[in-house]
Amino acid sequence: MLAMKGFLVFLSLLLCVSPALGEVWSGRVIKVLDGDTIEVLRDREPFRIRLYGIDCPERGQDFGNRARQFTSDLVFGKKVEVRPVEQDQFGRTVAWVNVGEKSLNHELVKAGLAWHYKRYAPKEKELARLEDSARKGKVGLWSHPNPVPPWAFRRQRKP
Repeated sequence: MLAMKGFLVFLSLLLCVSPALGEVWSGRVIKVLDGDTIEVLRDREPFRIRLYGIDCPERGQDFGNRARQFTSDLVFGKKVEVRPVEQDQFGRTVAWVNVGEKSLNHELVKAGLAWHYKRYAPKEKELARLEDSARKGKVGLWSHPNPVPPWAFRRQRKP
């Protein structure tokens, strides 16, 4: 019983510290770590946000810097709307991010700077459609004959 009380206290504290999943909130982007990861300031507290349903090329990978710059140009210093979906194993909020009327997640895929991450978002038809369109148009990373998905690139780099 005492262990259960301790767990409930811990859970309550955790919920107070991080924004509730599903709760839409807004804040200012204070950092762009890479194409699909940003830091957003909400109520003077920074939150690391991983974009839902997409995976951008890594640093050191073709189009990795371009994806990061694209994200920075679109959202750095701006107020964004964050629509959380889940939390990942690293404690980041995985979310849809909008700036004005634009979805950052969609814009990256449309520009050929991200893959639709089917493993984690298999039902996202719009992401699939945008990737298909970018592939057919040979936009961004799809201009290369055999672009390497970031998840394969990460596996290759592991010792």
